[in-house]
Amino acid sequence: MSERNDDRLVLGRRDFLKTTGVVVVAFSIAAKVRGQARVAGAPAVQRRPVSGPPDPNEVDSYIAIHADNTATIYSGYVELGQGGPTALRQIAAEELDLDFEQVKTVTVDTHVSTDGSTLAGWGGAIGGTKTRAAAAEARRVLLELASQRLDAAVSELTVANGVVSVGRDTRRSVTYADLVGDGSFNRKFEQVSYNGGIELPRKNPDNAIPKRRDDYRLVGTRVPRPDISEKVRGTYRYVQHVRLPGMLHGRVVLPRGQGAHAISHPTIVAIDESSIKDIPGVRIVRRKNLVGVVAEREWDAVRAARQLKVSWAPFAAALPGHEGLFDSFRSAKTNDLIDTDTGDVDAALGRAAHVISSTYRGPYQSHGTMAPNCAVADVTTDAALIMCSSQAIFLTRIGVAPLLGFPVEKVRVQYYAGSNTFGASCYTEVANAAAVMSQEVGRPVRLQLSREDELGWDNYGPALLSDLRAGVDANGKIVALEYRAWVHEGGFFIADTVSQLVLGSPPAAGFGGAGVAGPGGGGLLSVHLSQMDMYEVPNRRIVNHRVAGAGYLKTGPLRAPMDPSTFFALEGVMDDLAHAAKLDPYEFRKRNISHTRWLGVLKAATDAAKWTPRIAASKVSSDKVVTGRGIGLGTHHLPQNQGSRVTYAAAVVDIEVNKDTGVVVAKHVYGAMDCGLAINPAVVESQIVGMSVHGTSLALREEVQFNETNVTSIDWSSYQTLRFGDHPAVTPIVVQHLHEPSSGAGEEVLPAVVAAIGNAFFDATGVRLRQYPLTPSRVLAALGSTANVPGRPA
Repeated sequence: MSERNDDRLVLGRRDFLKTTGVVVVAFSIAAKVRGQARVAGAPAVQRRPVSGPPDPNEVDSYIAIHADNTATIYSGYVELGQGGPTALRQIAAEELDLDFEQVKTVTVDTHVSTDGSTLAGWGGAIGGTKTRAAAAEARRVLLELASQRLDAAVSELTVANGVVSVGRDTRRSVTYADLVGDGSFNRKFEQVSYNGGIELPRKNPDNAIPKRRDDYRLVGTRVPRPDISEKVRGTYRYVQHVRLPGMLHGRVVLPRGQGAHAISHPTIVAIDESSIKDIPGVRIVRRKNLVGVVAEREWDAVRAARQLKVSWAPFAAALPGHEGLFDSFRSAKTNDLIDTDTGDVDAALGRAAHVISSTYRGPYQSHGTMAPNCAVADVTTDAALIMCSSQAIFLTRIGVAPLLGFPVEKVRVQYYAGSNTFGASCYTEVANAAAVMSQEVGRPVRLQLSREDELGWDNYGPALLSDLRAGVDANGKIVALEYRAWVHEGGFFIADTVSQLVLGSPPAAGFGGAGVAGPGGGGLLSVHLSQMDMYEVPNRRIVNHRVAGAGYLKTGPLRAPMDPSTFFALEGVMDDLAHAAKLDPYEFRKRNISHTRWLGVLKAATDAAKWTPRIAASKVSSDKVVTGRGIGLGTHHLPQNQGSRVTYAAAVVDIEVNKDTGVVVAKHVYGAMDCGLAINPAVVESQIVGMSVHGTSLALREEVQFNETNVTSIDWSSYQTLRFGDHPAVTPIVVQHLHEPSSGAGEEVLPAVVAAIGNAFFDATGVRLRQYPLTPSRVLAALGSTANVPGRPA
């Protein structure tokens, strides 16, 4: 039976099962039920009595129609500030012939949502494709039911805002709610499936055919994002705002900055409990080598974490140090992978009119979240609820379960947005730590990292060392390209620090062990042909010198993984080839690119910037402050000839260089992107603006500092990012292709911007800087050197 206990609704199992005759059961819980906690005022939807994900081949897993003639979609793709859920609502409304406001979303939840990982532009590309297929099938069911109800052929029916009519006869009409309101579709269909992001062909030809692109009325339009008004007004609920009755505030205690990954694990020698005796009500929480504190008041937890004296064993191995990093890469024993070897590179370079040989260096960089990651966990004896900002809630569930000793179905994860994440920031660390600490103390725990821990224990974007050789003939056509990259071996997804502290898990053999398979089997940490296929090069060689990850810094996917360093190098060499051939950089690229969509974004960016043809560095002056502009291309996804979708991006950047101070300022970025069908061009424009600012910050400021012991850049002074006053003006250009598949819009302009800034610096100064970020000290050293000229190694 059900009963009401204070402000809590307690549903008996028998009564709950009585409610499961419909697809969706919605009810409000003001406070919480232990193990199934909810935030007051947040939507509470329980679609089934067991955890998900639901059947991917059921329409009911994706869409529900309600008695008020509205619809809800249950996508597992989350809002990271990129507008993805808005685009998914547009897709569903389009296919169902509903108004945008008639389609809602709910909190992404492992008990509610379909499975989905919000990364690499998959929200729009994969999530959008799945939502479109499910909505098209749902509409077919609705029209079949309406045909029976109205005694008319399906071909005679029209739909507007969820009202089905026979032609234009409004007297013969029925609403979606009349047909299946709060009921089931009971329709199986073959959902789109993917392998590593590559869409696989469907076997069932009977699936509903989505709407013709020419008939779109919502998709492709600038529907405002509903979350923006709440964010502007300060009423949006971030994970940092979540509070539960009886909740404690927690902090972890870690050494100041990580050491050598997979070798130097933090190991507790002793804890001086008396060091926090002046802070009443604080409890020390420990499980193996994970130690933290909890308190009723957040400030008490903050103070206790700062004061608690923990003796740590010395780290077991030395890092190469920031200054010795790239020499360490080059001298390391490597497991080499030849990604591409076509033609005869050496012979072609021997015949070339001009040959460029260069070495480029890209740093470790942090995700740098504006607000440190936070999670709230409520763990009981046999169930757990985790509220966090994970990009993949079902993966988070898999990670939390073994820490608690629970089967995965006993762990429920709900998504609440944090600040920027830009990839695999420390949201996994806080989710795992909050869960363990809640289990230890038997109460809900809200755990937030300190800035020091966030920057010092991040999963950094990996460093890259590149050697390139390339040549052109007398007509400025590329004849050969060799790219040798020193990269960490394996994929990105490594065991997080908290799991290793709690489980004592052995270190992975490389970065991520088996990792994530990529082209040529090199994992995501590889330089590969798909990053360079915009240029027509008859002779190519791409070699990955894979360095074991043990002994370096812990890494994870950072927005456009590996691409800023790759394109900084590749596009720098392209500009040097253009300079050697005495060609304008834009003209050189046009001469060596035939792909119409690459040419399209290149033209869009240069047209917006009103590009004036000239040889780069042809107007170098002796002035104290000089200006320059550069072009860069960028992408992240695999090319179409490998079965996936590619997004095309180009940027033109205008910069200013103060030769006395070494300060470089990006004044204006013109970013163009072709992501196929742009579901919401305003959302894509916002992404271009964000990528342009982020790319500028990476190119000019961001660099992880570390010595032989540990990471030392643990605050905003030692880890520099672009300040608001230094942001460039941005002109975003969306190259719309209504009839092409959506391919993602969150990463590709960023590497183009980093590359363009490097080329703009050469245009302004006549000096080629082959290591970024372009910090003042690096700039002053380069301007005082004669080594950094085209054709000579830096």
